Amino acid sequence: MPPDGLCEHVRRHCAAIAASARWVRIETPASVPASGLAGLDPTIHLLDAPREHVARYVLVMDAINFGSGWFPTLRPYGEPATDAIARRLTEHARHRGGCWTTAELRALDPRGVARVLDQDPGHELMVLYARALNQLGTWLGDRGALDAVAAARGSADRFAASLAGGMPFFDDRGFYKRAQITANDLVLAGVASFADIDRLTVFADNLIPHVLRLDGVLRYAPELAEAIDAGRLLPAGGRQECEIRACAVHACELLARRAGVPPRTLDNWLWNRGSRRPYNERPAHLSRTVFY
Repeated sequence: MPPDGLCEHVRRHCAAIAASARWVRIETPASVPASGLAGLDPTIHLLDAPREHVARYVLVMDAINFGSGWFPTLRPYGEPATDAIARRLTEHARHRGGCWTTAELRALDPRGVARVLDQDPGHELMVLYARALNQLGTWLGDRGALDAVAAARGSADRFAASLAGGMPFFDDRGFYKRAQITANDLVLAGVASFADIDRLTVFADNLIPHVLRLDGVLRYAPELAEAIDAGRLLPAGGRQECEIRACAVHACELLARRAGVPPRTLDNWLWNRGSRRPYNERPAHLSRTVFY
């Protein structure tokens, strides 16, 4: 990781891609509403348990906070898959008095994950989720979740870098979406305090650029727009997918500065708006990746 840290590396990486982008353009005069909902929903997430249990819940939740490219192939939940998965993890933790222990995480298989998430154990995403949770158990080792947080010595940047350096599914080079969002979620859950938390960038996935596109902040080349609107998968790590994510990050740096809020707050506003009409009536881009 560069000496100035993970977050600044993401900013430079995304600014460079945005400067040479061919498929995506940032409309710099455009803006988005400078307000919105932020935080974790206590009706969905485990926030009222002992601190160690909450911290472990956040780590488990964010270890499998990916799969949007597979969501259309899952057994329907009747609500957004991200909410449904978090809700089932909460119910599981409440029923047994806490999330899986580190030893249980290391031993989990797709059947055990699918049982909690009410999905087919043969689904590719359940296989990936089991691997992700195995990696989390290995990364934690004999530590508690709060011990892992304390090891970052009050730095969100260090904590995110530790996740990215310790687990392949967090090593989202140039973006580090899930490593950053985990640090933010721990703060929102009230179980971590990081002095540099506001250095985080937005968490580059497919929903944030989708909202920016519909708000007129991002413009896509006709061929790219047609592919997304038709629901065709974009190759993960390909030029189009990288430009979408990078331009979203760079545009949000400009928008957050204009609104006078940290990018992480703007991310929450955009994410929560994206779950409502008209945003949920049109498809966001789809890529099958472990990074979002």
